[in-house]
Amino acid sequence: MIYLPTIRQLQYLVALHRTGHFGKAAEQSNVSQSTLSAGLRELETLLGIRLVERNRRVVRFTPLGERVVERAWRLLGEAEAIAELARAAGRPLAGDLRLGVIPTIAPFLLPRLLPGLRARFPELRLYLREEQSDAACQSLARGDLDCVLLALPWPCGDVDQAELFDDPIRLAFHPADLPDPPARVDPAIIAPERLLLLEDGHCLKDHALAACGRAGLRAGGSVIGTSLHTLVQMVENRLGFTLLPQMAIDAGILANTHIETRPLDQAEARRRIALIWRATSPRAAEFRLLADVLACARGLEAGT
Repeated sequence: MIYLPTIRQLQYLVALHRTGHFGKAAEQSNVSQSTLSAGLRELETLLGIRLVERNRRVVRFTPLGERVVERAWRLLGEAEAIAELARAAGRPLAGDLRLGVIPTIAPFLLPRLLPGLRARFPELRLYLREEQSDAACQSLARGDLDCVLLALPWPCGDVDQAELFDDPIRLAFHPADLPDPPARVDPAIIAPERLLLLEDGHCLKDHALAACGRAGLRAGGSVIGTSLHTLVQMVENRLGFTLLPQMAIDAGILANTHIETRPLDQAEARRRIALIWRATSPRAAEFRLLADVLACARGLEAGT
């Protein structure tokens, strides 16, 4: 007879891999540390292999343990999909939904869209996690997130998507640095050493450079910031120019500054806001409904 691991044992294993700490893994699993440790020892005995090297300071997975964890992620994802399939057969957009949002969208879009979403779907329990694009895509693939609101283009693996709207990218400048700006700015006039960008990891950096037709420009020739608010303060202090998405401008990021903006004379000076989810998710119909609701709410807000 072949003895199979239980779902609970695999959950303990994945929690330990995610946290790298027995105490934190137990807390995440809502059990005592002794219960989690016992469950993992039972799993190792069941499989007849060593999965984890234990000492007081470090939790280190064996090479075979790493391979087992990789399979455990997938198995748990399928188990969750079964539960989601049954739940989604009832009421759409009810129950828990874990939504990832990138930092250059979350503070500018969600405060204005979420109240309407809650009013329309009062049984929806929305859990938000703000992460940069790469981390959000990894969380989605692992099953930590159900769907992600991000900006395209961005490679995110085997996903389905619903595009919501285009978000133009505009040049932001202090009037003293560009005293007679044209109606549309040719990106070629922006000196690379004066271009202020977000740090690596923010997809808006890549979108901004693409909007300028300078996708190959590296951060070494540009000052970098950790957030759009930081970049705005740098422009206000005449340290250079930056590129801002329209949604941040509409949300008032330039309030109480002297900064002006102009559109770029570049056809691709925009990013596409989209909702993405795993291609294998049984909740695809729900996510398309959510995308329709968000796109409609954005259209009503913008008066389109």
